[in-house]
Amino acid sequence: MLLNILEFRALLLDSPAVLDVGCGNASPIQYLGIPNCTGIDGYQPAVDSARKAQTHHNLVVGDIRNLQSVFPKKSFDACIALDVIEHLSKEDGFRLIESMESVARKRVIFLTPNGFLPQRHQSRDDLQEHLSGWSAKEMAKRGFHVIGMLGPKNLRGEFHRINRRPRALWGLVSLFQQLTAIRQDPESAAAILCWKDLK
Repeated sequence: MLLNILEFRALLLDSPAVLDVGCGNASPIQYLGIPNCTGIDGYQPAVDSARKAQTHHNLVVGDIRNLQSVFPKKSFDACIALDVIEHLSKEDGFRLIESMESVARKRVIFLTPNGFLPQRHQSRDDLQEHLSGWSAKEMAKRGFHVIGMLGPKNLRGEFHRINRRPRALWGLVSLFQQLTAIRQDPESAAAILCWKDLK
């Protein structure tokens, strides 16, 4: 988690106004000290929990595939979507990318599993089921910079949990590989961090 936060922070240093897309109820963005951070999510209970926990300066319930209907064009320095795009169909994922690009001035950022990772709902209508997969190669072809995250793909399963036992040991193996190789080898990574600088 700390490595993720450091990567997000580096990408958002020049962005005082950030839109956290699909923010959920406990976004790590809350730990970055961003001066003006707005969260949007399509699941009302998640927004209610986030509001109670004061994770963002502003919170909105809305359709993340159509951000330009909620916010003016180019109204944020950066838009970030952490573990969100895989919860949409491929077609809706492309709409999300375009939607984020329309309301961001400088940068759009995605964290997503590398390829399709099956995941089920935890409760009815919680929007947690995975509907699509996004690969490092595919995102690079779409103009994104891509780095590997969360260690090697073969050590992680649903919800990015370590899938081998003892979990503590394999968690250390995953961390070591993240620090030494996986960041520069996104095709072997469990997850990918993708960003595009806008002109």
